[in-house]
Amino acid sequence: LMVWLRRCTHYLFIVVVAVNSTLLTINAGDYIFYTDWAWTSFVVFSISQTLMLTVGACYYLTFTGVPGTATYYALIMTVYTWIAKGAWFALGYPYDFIVTPVWLPSAMLLDLAYWATKKNKHSLILFGGVLVGMSLPLFNMVNLITVADPLETAFKYPRPTLPPYMTPIEPQVGKFYNSPVALGAGAGAVLACTFAALGCKLTTWTYRWMA
Repeated sequence: LMVWLRRCTHYLFIVVVAVNSTLLTINAGDYIFYTDWAWTSFVVFSISQTLMLTVGACYYLTFTGVPGTATYYALIMTVYTWIAKGAWFALGYPYDFIVTPVWLPSAMLLDLAYWATKKNKHSLILFGGVLVGMSLPLFNMVNLITVADPLETAFKYPRPTLPPYMTPIEPQVGKFYNSPVALGAGAGAVLACTFAALGCKLTTWTYRWMA
């Protein structure tokens, strides 16, 4: 019974974390619509993706103890996102511009940190967290560069009226010293370590609850 409960809890966690990761990252390309807030949104989306990838991948990785499962988790996120975006595409949403899988290379770095340190959990948290935090904003910018032309897309798909708290007051030129990748990477490198630790802790909790 205990083994059965533990396995069910484990699979429930995986479904919950993977689905929520997908929901939080599914709009990762939508900052292109908000041209006045593009860099601000880019930083926020980069950090949110970094954290959700890290917590889920570290949980998956430490639960199985097999290097490679972080990349597998990122693949799950990517496929979930493709399925969801495919549904949006059927409704006429510009699917082509948000489909690049930016999580896979960062997840590979997590796997590498875990494998290279002989499955040392603390090295995974420190080195893996920093690597994901530093790399994902960079890959996300590659994602931004390779998408369809933002102006063309914006005219083809007019954006709805912005809620008051999103309405630009003035042009946001130089808002983040013109380096959203650096800001996202700096914040992500610090925060991802915390979320890597949380992902590892979820594994401990799973076994304790079901012991």
